[in-house]
Amino acid sequence: MTKNVILVDTADNVIGEMPKLEVHQKGLLHRAFSIFIFNSTSQIVMQQRALHKYHSGGLWSNTCCSHAAPGEMLQETAHARLKEEMGMSCDLMATIKFIYKVQCNNGLIEHEYDQIFLGYTDEPPIINTDEVSDWKYMSIDELLNDLETNALQYTAWLKPCLTQLLNYLKKQALKTVYQ
Repeated sequence: MTKNVILVDTADNVIGEMPKLEVHQKGLLHRAFSIFIFNSTSQIVMQQRALHKYHSGGLWSNTCCSHAAPGEMLQETAHARLKEEMGMSCDLMATIKFIYKVQCNNGLIEHEYDQIFLGYTDEPPIINTDEVSDWKYMSIDELLNDLETNALQYTAWLKPCLTQLLNYLKKQALKTVYQ
């Protein structure tokens, strides 16, 4: 069965639904989420996508990302996908929403209205090999350096998502300092 995703406008208003592959072929704006899980030493849990994925197979990415189907709540789906893909469960904090559009391999396009969720746990992943082929911890500095030198080993959406998350975290730190 083909999973439909939620089509949205630039204000995140629902305008329809369509099969996920067709949306990525046409580059239509759709609702998505990206999860970044950090451990107690501020390392990100990274996943390597399963080789058989229809796009970006074998590439490294953030902890988990996906789409809610029509009628699903984004945060509930984020928790479910994190458990399904990585075997992890922790509190997820909704942070920022933003739009990005990137070209992926095989001519597919990710054009997403993305909600970033942030979580913290030292629980190690127990990966679902249907979804993920490997995982590792990386510090932010390691990841930023490797993105510069080995960009083709990472998903096309990781850099815009990470950039947005780091900007968000800097703003939160400044708010804390100046309160």
